[in-house]
Amino acid sequence: MLEGPDLVSAALEHGHALEALFVASGRRELYAELIQRAAVHATPVFDVDPAVLARVAPAVTPQPLVAIATWPLVALDDVVMSGLVLVVHDLRDPGNAGTIIRSADAAGARGVVFSGDSVDPTNPKVLRASAGSIFHVPVAVAPLAATLARARGAGARTWATVVRGGTELRDVPFTSPTLVVIGNESAGLDAASVASCDDTLSIAMVGRAESLNAGVAASLVAFAAQWWRADHGDPLAGRSLTEL
Repeated sequence: MLEGPDLVSAALEHGHALEALFVASGRRELYAELIQRAAVHATPVFDVDPAVLARVAPAVTPQPLVAIATWPLVALDDVVMSGLVLVVHDLRDPGNAGTIIRSADAAGARGVVFSGDSVDPTNPKVLRASAGSIFHVPVAVAPLAATLARARGAGARTWATVVRGGTELRDVPFTSPTLVVIGNESAGLDAASVASCDDTLSIAMVGRAESLNAGVAASLVAFAAQWWRADHGDPLAGRSLTEL
């Protein structure tokens, strides 16, 4: 379920199929442009009592526009193991998850994989936090072991994020295909998951904070990878997935 014009617009812009569009009674004129775009794909549009939308929409203050979309996730085999791929393992917070998808999109990452006991990437809060980026960057759900095996089979180097003791982020060579695993917000990655990766990386901190927010850490990794590739002459750096 997509709530609000931003998510609906992002889905339509990406050519993602909508099964139905529901508009609060008396608000069609406000969303005339979106309704017209949906009509091009023969999407049925229904006028609904605002009280009904308030009961089905997950937000505390629901938007007067809701859509039902087809499944936005892809299979693991559809995530291209080139450039940077982010993996979130046992990530529970939907705001962090959506932020990571959004940052991966903005930095030109090739995909995001959810593994372990992570939040459902189609959770309404994840979708809202992604600001529509879930329709722009491939997102998959797969076991960590299978994801690492596929990455290595494609020649990618795998990195586990640790608070301290890993290779400093600025020194990680992102010119080759790279997969980085981000752990749980409070506990990080368990020892077995860290050991299953080729190497570890850390983000240097000079203040008194014990660790970084998972969404912030993943965002720093995503843009560090983009900047490294751009500085080292990677022709893909700075190009979006839609341009490839």
